[in-house]
Amino acid sequence: MATAGKVIRCKAAVAWEPRKPLSIEDVDVAPPKAHEVRIKVVATSVCHTDWQCLYEAGNASNLRPFPLVLGHEGAGVVESVGPEVTKFAPGDKVIPLFLPCCGKCDRCKSDKTNLCKKNWENMQAGVLADGTSRISCRGQQVYQFLGVSSFSQYTVLPDTSLAKIDAAAPLDKVCLLGCGVSTGYGAAVQTAKVENGSSCAVFGLGAVGLAAIMGCKEVMASRIIAVDINPEKFEKAKEFGATDCVNPRDHTGKTIQQVVVEMTDGGVDYALECVGSPVIMRNALESTREAGGTCVIAGWTETETMSVPVIKILMGRTLKGTYFGGWKSAEDVPKLVEKYMQKKLKLDEFITHSLSLAKINDAFQLLVNGESIRTVISLGEETDKPERTPA
Repeated sequence: MATAGKVIRCKAAVAWEPRKPLSIEDVDVAPPKAHEVRIKVVATSVCHTDWQCLYEAGNASNLRPFPLVLGHEGAGVVESVGPEVTKFAPGDKVIPLFLPCCGKCDRCKSDKTNLCKKNWENMQAGVLADGTSRISCRGQQVYQFLGVSSFSQYTVLPDTSLAKIDAAAPLDKVCLLGCGVSTGYGAAVQTAKVENGSSCAVFGLGAVGLAAIMGCKEVMASRIIAVDINPEKFEKAKEFGATDCVNPRDHTGKTIQQVVVEMTDGGVDYALECVGSPVIMRNALESTREAGGTCVIAGWTETETMSVPVIKILMGRTLKGTYFGGWKSAEDVPKLVEKYMQKKLKLDEFITHSLSLAKINDAFQLLVNGESIRTVISLGEETDKPERTPA
C-alpha cells in the first residue's frame, strides 16, 4: 500500500486525563517495527472497561499513564507489516487482541490456561515491545490501552496480538468478539463448562451477561435465571435464553442469593458474575448449591477485594475466575467468527446503537445510563493519507 513505511495521520479519540471526555484529535501512527502489524480499524465497540479505565482510574481500575487512546474491542484490515512478520499480509481482515497468544510459551502449550504473557507487562502499561507507543499527538507520545487502541483509525499491534479472520466476515459485527461476547460466552462454555440439564444464574445483563446466557442455552441448561436491577433488560435476556428474570429490588427483606436459593430449592449448579462488583461476586457464589456448585467471575475489576465466608467454600463450592472467557485468543477467535458466520452464534442482537467516532462520548453515556448493550463505532474512511517517512 502507498502508506507502507510512512507515518499515517488519522483521527483518534484521545483521553488527555482521567475523568474528562475524550477529544477527537489528529494523531500520527508510526510504521510497524519488527514483529508488529499496522491495521486500519474499521469498527470498534465500546466496552465498560474502556469507561472504567477513564472514569474510575485509580479506584476500580489501575491508574494508567495519560494521554491514552482507549478501545480494545475492534476489527480492521492489515495496512502493512513490520520485519519478521510471517502470519499476516496487507489486506487481511483481523481482530486485535488485548490478550496475546504466542503459541510457544508454556502457558500457550498448556490446556489449563489461556494467559499468555508475551509482551504482557508492556501492553498493560500502554506500550509495545520496545517500551514505546506507535501513536503520537501534538508532539508527545500517546499510550495504547492494553496495547490495542481501537479508538484510532489506525493502530499498531504485536503480531502475537492479532487474529486473522474470514475475509467475508462483517467487521462491524465481529468486532464484538474482541472482548465482551467472547468473555461471557466462554465463561459459560469454556470456564464453567455448564452441563446439559443444569441450573444457572447470570448476574448482570450487559453484553458479557447476555453472552453467558447464550452459552448456557447452547449447552441446554434447563433453567437460566437472569439477575439485574434494570428490568428493561429482561426482554433481551429472554431472547438470549433466560427462563427467569429477577430484579433484586423487587425482593425487599431478602438478599438476592436467598431469592435464588429459594427459587431453585438449594441453589443453582452454576453462577456467573458478569458485573465486576465484589458484592455481587459474593452474591453469585452464595447462590450456588452446596456440594458441587460452581461460581465463575467474569466481571472486571483490578483493585477491589472480594470477601467470602470460608464456610461457603468448605461446603463444596468452587470459585473460579476467567479472563477473555478462557479462549486462547489468536487460535480461538477465528473459530468464534466462523461460528457466527454459520449462524451458530449471535452478534447482531447485541448491537443497540451505531455511531461515528465523533460521537464516542455519547456511546459512553448510553452505556452508563443502561440504554445500550453494545454501541459500534464506525471509524470512517477519511484522513488516512501518509504524512512523512520516519527518520
